[in-house]
Amino acid sequence: MMQTRTFLTFDDVKKIAAAAEVEAKANNWAVAIAIVDAGGHLMWFQRLDGVAPISSTIAPAKARSAALGCRESKIYEDIVNNGRFSFLSVPGDFAFLEGGVPIMVDGYCVGAVGVSGVKSAEDAQIAKVGIAALA
Repeated sequence: MMQTRTFLTFDDVKKIAAAAEVEAKANNWAVAIAIVDAGGHLMWFQRLDGVAPISSTIAPAKARSAALGCRESKIYEDIVNNGRFSFLSVPGDFAFLEGGVPIMVDGYCVGAVGVSGVKSAEDAQIAKVGIAALA
């Protein structure tokens, strides 16, 4: 029997993005926010005023890392920081930095949010607030 699975809708993505933007602006944090589906494909991107242009590349890469790995991108950062430098040779457009957070529904990863522009823990905070808007 075929299984069915939940997926992100555009309305879901807009809720996540709106909540993430509110969190960033409430803290005066200039960031880029990317939301991807379970395959790591970009569904939403926004760049707030004042964020460094490089964040436009980093945020989607953090989101892809979290979506395809079904875990926070910080886990990969920790792997590298703990000495497994060969992990940096993983092929693909990924960012092994904190700030990518998977969107989990019923134990399945349906996508992820990646944020870049402030301290990594603050990037992750913005992503998590965005995801919480789905509850």
